[in-house]
Amino acid sequence: MRSKAESLLTPTLVTLGTSGLGDRPDAVATARALLRSGHAMIDTSNAYDGGRSEQVIGRAIADLGGLPTGTQVISKADRDLETGVFDRDRVLSSFEESCTRLGLDTLPLYQLHDPYTITVAEAMAPGGAVQGLVELREQGVVGAIGVAAGPTSLLTEYVSTGAFDAVLSHNRFTLVDRSAAELFAAAREREMLVFNAAPFGGGLLASGARPGGRYHYQEAPADLLTWVQRAEEVCADHRVPLAAAALAFSAREETISSTVVGVGSAARLRELDDLLDTPIPADLWPALDALGPPPSPVTD
Repeated sequence: MRSKAESLLTPTLVTLGTSGLGDRPDAVATARALLRSGHAMIDTSNAYDGGRSEQVIGRAIADLGGLPTGTQVISKADRDLETGVFDRDRVLSSFEESCTRLGLDTLPLYQLHDPYTITVAEAMAPGGAVQGLVELREQGVVGAIGVAAGPTSLLTEYVSTGAFDAVLSHNRFTLVDRSAAELFAAAREREMLVFNAAPFGGGLLASGARPGGRYHYQEAPADLLTWVQRAEEVCADHRVPLAAAALAFSAREETISSTVVGVGSAARLRELDDLLDTPIPADLWPALDALGPPPSPVTD
């Protein structure tokens, strides 16, 4: 199924996330590697690392003499981090800041990011944040508009307004959590672009069941670690790394347009490409299903 937004964007199997890019000493070199990687879409946000993520991507774009052919950078509007204000004027200011840092005049997708300081009604009201996004789209400086957050209940409210071309949720469609399934299906019914971020759950599904392992920004409970350990054993029986299975689980889902994977170094980019090249036998999925429902710690 091709969404309306996909006529404006070129989503690929994986979108490269840059939330942790800006605070590294090799950030600009890494950004250049991302831009030249062949992955067509790079995701950032106004507030990532206090704006440094956009800044280093902008420096890398300048170093390369412009965006490589076929590569797109998408970003997000963020609230005023000091006051929490997130209205029309803040969205327009956020967009100007993003474009200045990136050295770009237009963006193919700009999203409302983590709108936790406002209600949906406030966002949708005259003078609200969504009005700002719509104005940017009408002016032609933004191709599509979206909403990006975590909680599926909040995102479902935004999707139901019909105002958006895209939606992004994180940590809620993974090997151990399927809570975004209904949200993603509803978004696709509206012909929206669907981004699934954090397929590794913040690290647990990349590193495996280790003491102190974390999922969704918190220490993983014992029952989850036990389930993940059993999943690792099933994956090993099929000669598939757990991380490759976690990535493929998202990539194979028909409702998902692109899976957002955070990449903070050139080494991490190489690891990602290796995971994407890993053959996944079809009988892995029923073997994992046989483990029973995973005990996700996400409760929203």
